[in-house]
Amino acid sequence: MSQDLFADAPPVMRAWHDYMQTDDPALLDALLADDVVFESPVVHTPQVGKPITTLYLRSAAVVLGNDTFTYDHVWWADRSAVLEFSCEIDGLKVNGVDMVFWNDKGQIDHFKVMVRPLKAVNAVHAAMGARLTKAKA
Repeated sequence: MSQDLFADAPPVMRAWHDYMQTDDPALLDALLADDVVFESPVVHTPQVGKPITTLYLRSAAVVLGNDTFTYDHVWWADRSAVLEFSCEIDGLKVNGVDMVFWNDKGQIDHFKVMVRPLKAVNAVHAAMGARLTKAKA
């Protein structure tokens, strides 16, 4: 990930970047609001609450956050950001966006992920399913 993309980022997004670089659960815990909503490209309903969102984001960090993961473009607003990313899973190129919204306390209260192309969605679905099953066991 290019640190330069996050040089002028809002504090919450710099903290997100730090989490993505370290995979430190304490950083993620501090970032998420208790009532955070997580929307996945492969789960039909929004997931509500810090415990389930933490589970999904920590699993995604393992599945997607390999040595090919990069944030390619970023856009900021007052209390939201769009982070375009790319990576590879089993040789398949994955392209997606994280849409992140935060509250006035600087905590993430809504996190939505979109992924393309369809083969990548299917690969993410399979890998996340395996990871979540393992994490819940």
